[in-house]
Amino acid sequence: GSSAPFLLSQVLHAHYSRLLVGRRLLPCVRMSDVSARQIARLPGAAVLIACAMSIVAASIPSPAAAAPCPNIEVVFARGSDDPPGVGVFGQAFVDALRPKVGGKSLGVYAVNYPATNKINELASSASAGAKDARAHVEYMTANCPDTRMVLGGYSLGAAVIDLITAAGVPPAGDIPAPMPPGVADHVAAVVVFGNPWDRSQGAPLTAISPLYGAKTIDLCNPGDPICSDGQDSAAHIGYVQSGMVNQAAIFAAGRL
Repeated sequence: GSSAPFLLSQVLHAHYSRLLVGRRLLPCVRMSDVSARQIARLPGAAVLIACAMSIVAASIPSPAAAAPCPNIEVVFARGSDDPPGVGVFGQAFVDALRPKVGGKSLGVYAVNYPATNKINELASSASAGAKDARAHVEYMTANCPDTRMVLGGYSLGAAVIDLITAAGVPPAGDIPAPMPPGVADHVAAVVVFGNPWDRSQGAPLTAISPLYGAKTIDLCNPGDPICSDGQDSAAHIGYVQSGMVNQAAIFAAGRL
C-alpha cells in the first residue's frame, strides 16, 4: 500500500507526458492590443481569432451554470495532473450520463483542488479537494434541496470523495471532511474509478461508508496498480475503453 502514491505519480505523469508530446501551446493575445491590419499580416491570425473567440465563449455562462438549481448535479474530482475542470474521465462520465437522464437538467461542478502528482503532496491535495467538495455539496443541500447529486472522482479524485463519504481512519496524512448525515439524502449516487483507497485501506468505498456505501459503485480495472495489486499501468487509464465509465453512468442513472 505504501507504494501506491509513487505508482500514481509514475502512471499519470507518463500518461499525460505522452498526450502532450508534439503539442505547442500558443499564448492568447488581447485583440484590443492588435490592429486589424496587423492581425491580417500575422501567419497565426486564425489562432488569434480562435483564441479571442474562446475567451468570449468562456465568459458566457453555460446553460448548466446559469440554472441555479438543476434537477441533477455531478460533483466530480479530477485525477492527478488533469487540468482544472472535471478531467478526462469526469467528462466521459458526464457525457455518458447525460443521455440517460431524459429531459432532466444536468449541472456539473468541478472540485477545485490542486490535483498534484507530487508524492509528498498527494495527501494535502486530496484533503484540500475534500474540503472544497464538502463545502459545495453542503451549499447545494441548503440552497437547492431538490437537486439530486452524483459524487464522483478518478484516481486521486476518488480519494477526495472517500474523504467526504467514508467512515473510519483515513490513510496517514489525509484529513477527512465528513458531512452531516442529512446530506446523504440529497446524494443519489457515488461513482469512483481507480480508487487508491481500495488498495491502501484494503476495502472499496462500498464497504467502508455506512451512509453512502449502498449508493456507491467503486470500479477498479483488472491489473490497475493504483486500486489493486496488479502491475498493468495501462489499466489505470483504460476506464473508458473497458466500459466501466458507461457502467457507472448506468448505475447512477438508475438511482436518479
